[in-house]
Amino acid sequence: MALTPDDVVTKQFQHVRFKEGFDPDEVDDFLDEIVVEWRKALAENEELKAKLAAYESGAAPARPAEPAAAPAPAPEPAPAAAPIAADAGAPGAASAGIIELAQRLHDEHVAEGRAQRDQLISDAKAQAASIINDAETRGREEVAKLDRERAQLESRIAELRTFERDYRAQLRSYIEGKLRDLETTATTSGSTPVSAIGL
Repeated sequence: MALTPDDVVTKQFQHVRFKEGFDPDEVDDFLDEIVVEWRKALAENEELKAKLAAYESGAAPARPAEPAAAPAPAPEPAPAAAPIAADAGAPGAASAGIIELAQRLHDEHVAEGRAQRDQLISDAKAQAASIINDAETRGREEVAKLDRERAQLESRIAELRTFERDYRAQLRSYIEGKLRDLETTATTSGSTPVSAIGL
C-alpha cells in the first residue's frame, strides 16, 4: 500500500474493550507499514541524489543497484575548493546536454506529430474522394434509371394515345354505320327517316 502523510494524519485505531487505548497489534502493523514506506522513500531519495551528483559532475548516470541491495550511500562532498573550480564548467555542460537532448526529443515529437497529422489529412481526403465517387456513381445510376422509366412511360402514353385515336375512329365509324342502318331501315319501311325527325 502506498502510504501518504494524509494516511498517517487520518488513521483511526479501534478502541479495545475493557482497556484504555488502542489495539496494540493494529498500531504495530500500521507503524510497520510506515517504516517500510519511509525506507523506500529514503532509498529513492539517496538514489536521486547520486544521479544528480553524477549529472552535475558530467559523468554518466550510475545504474541503480538490484532492488534487494542496500541503497547507495550519498556522494561525498568535494574536499577542497580547487576541484570545484576545475569542475565549474561541468554543470553547465551537463545542463546544455540535457537541454540539447530535450530539444532533440521535442523536435522528434513535433516531426512525428506532423507526420501523423499529414497521414490523417491524406486518409480523410482519400475517404472523402471515395464517398464523393460513390455518391456520383449512385446519382448517375439513379438518373439513368429515371430516364429509362420516363422513356417507358412516354412509350406507354404514346400507345394509349394511339389506342384512343383508333378507338374513337372505330366508335365513330360504328355509330355512323348504325345511323346509316337506321336510316336505311326507316326508308325501306316507309317511315320518316330519323334524320328528318331531328334525332
